[in-house]
Amino acid sequence: MKFDTVIIGGGLAGLTAGICLQEAGQKVAIVSAGQNAMYFFSGNFESVGPARERIAALFAAAGVRTNAADGLQLMPMGSFRPASLTLEDVTVYPEEHIAEKALIVNFTGFHDFYGTFIAEALEKAGTACRIRFVRLAEMEHLRTSPSEMRSVNIARLMDEHWEKVVADIRVLHKDEDLIILPQVFGLKDASVLDKIRTALPARVSFVGTMPPSVPGIRTQMLLRHRFELLGGMFLMGDTVTSGALHEGVVSSITTRNLDTARLFADHFILASGGYFSKGLATSPTKVYEPLFGLDIDYPENRSDWYREDFFQDQPYMDFGVKTDDRLHPLKDGEPVKNLFAIGSVLGNTRKEEYGTAAGLAIRSAFAAVDIIKGGNL
Repeated sequence: MKFDTVIIGGGLAGLTAGICLQEAGQKVAIVSAGQNAMYFFSGNFESVGPARERIAALFAAAGVRTNAADGLQLMPMGSFRPASLTLEDVTVYPEEHIAEKALIVNFTGFHDFYGTFIAEALEKAGTACRIRFVRLAEMEHLRTSPSEMRSVNIARLMDEHWEKVVADIRVLHKDEDLIILPQVFGLKDASVLDKIRTALPARVSFVGTMPPSVPGIRTQMLLRHRFELLGGMFLMGDTVTSGALHEGVVSSITTRNLDTARLFADHFILASGGYFSKGLATSPTKVYEPLFGLDIDYPENRSDWYREDFFQDQPYMDFGVKTDDRLHPLKDGEPVKNLFAIGSVLGNTRKEEYGTAAGLAIRSAFAAVDIIKGGNL
């Protein structure tokens, strides 16, 4: 099968690049192994910098509603993180004192939402907090196993039963000016978020839970739908098994599900992610890129890979594929001419230009797309 561009990885970076190239009239295929960093997404597009408006427009076309505002996001453990572009689920505050009184509501038996930590942090900032629990009969079958009482399973029920939750919260509410809920609403129907905000008698803030991330999964589903609506081919649950690389050019790749069939393209984009997605791998003596054997920027001395204090920034998070100034990855010191590396497979090797986290994923995807569209490779 022949394409203009084949993208290896169906996370935020891969889908962003795929959508942009399909919009430009290309024929694109994305090979996606499955779970990726979107399953851990907080809803905050960090370090988007000057690309904020472009990102918001791309997401709006896919049905992903965002909030472009500078401020602070309340995190699952009660800390605050700077924000400039977030999903609509996320409330952005001007300061850490976010309310006079807050009602924190959780579901009985749901252990991936830390109301106690949130309350402790908010009370230090001057917000008086109460924690209460809602128990729904429709959720009882989930409570039989801790593995079932997870955010996504709850979210599947909430699309249908959110009104019962609202009714219970109205009984629990006293005089609080803020109601804090876990981000387990709007998995398939994002309008549920607005309905809950309208139905409750105080401001509502949805705060993240432990993974998987409901807003992250919803965002990925909407981006994938947009990509396929534009005519792209999304190979879900497939893995690239080999790449034909000769004299600095990739001609084709093979995947597990396509067996002996090959995917040919003029351009290839490596958006395979970091360690979690196996875009980067390690052995006791080296860090390596497993598909093409690309050059990696990391120190040879293993003791320089990490710090013993777990809470310090860990050096291994900065390791990534080496690239030239046009995001062509290097192999044996030479650029692979029609291959681009984007997203977390870069580590923090290009953070001065493209930022980190979600900003890195999207901004590096834009950069690779612009080079491909410009034809000046």
